[in-house]
Amino acid sequence: MKTNSPKTPCPLCSREKVDLFFEDKNRTYLSCIYCKLVFVPKCFWLNAEDEKATYDLHENNSQDQGYRKFLSRLCVPLMERLNSKQRGLDFGCGPGPTLSVLLEERGHQVDLYDTFYFNDLKVFEKKYDFICATEVVEHLHKPNKDFVSLFKMLRRDGWLGIMTKLVLDKKAFSKWHYIFDMTHICFYSRSTFEYLAKRFNAELEFVENDVILFKKK
Repeated sequence: MKTNSPKTPCPLCSREKVDLFFEDKNRTYLSCIYCKLVFVPKCFWLNAEDEKATYDLHENNSQDQGYRKFLSRLCVPLMERLNSKQRGLDFGCGPGPTLSVLLEERGHQVDLYDTFYFNDLKVFEKKYDFICATEVVEHLHKPNKDFVSLFKMLRRDGWLGIMTKLVLDKKAFSKWHYIFDMTHICFYSRSTFEYLAKRFNAELEFVENDVILFKKK
């Protein structure tokens, strides 16, 4: 599979210096020299109908104890850093919001946003003490625009919590289950999150390999 996509600018930092990172039978993956984002060119994206059909297959719900345990890996460290009765946003909450339920059970107020299921654009006019994006940033079509919006919505000293698997190296990437999901189009490494922390003047903490916290200064 060959493509002219190496000329495609990075969707996160807009730089044009990108290299071919990997190719498989389905897609081409490019890597930004500057912010280290690995991304899939638009020509390989699913259309909106097929993308939503994939998400519709997800059976996550707030009563699923396994899913609650999975999300607690972000919820617990975030709770340790929040004051009581804070206001937050579950960004990309999906068809069965659950993290918001966990946080509300602990006394916080949480708004919902999802492009397909809770497309309430009013959230972008608000300010939040914390924002969560669990298994979301790998799906973003316009990560530059979205991260600008997320940090803009955060109050000073507010927290942005992210869950996503991280790129390690090309060898691991070639066998990585994450790339077989056709809705995954952006892949981040520690270096990518370090770039974001510097760009948005935020403190950065890797709580676990796939749990990342930013604190807006």
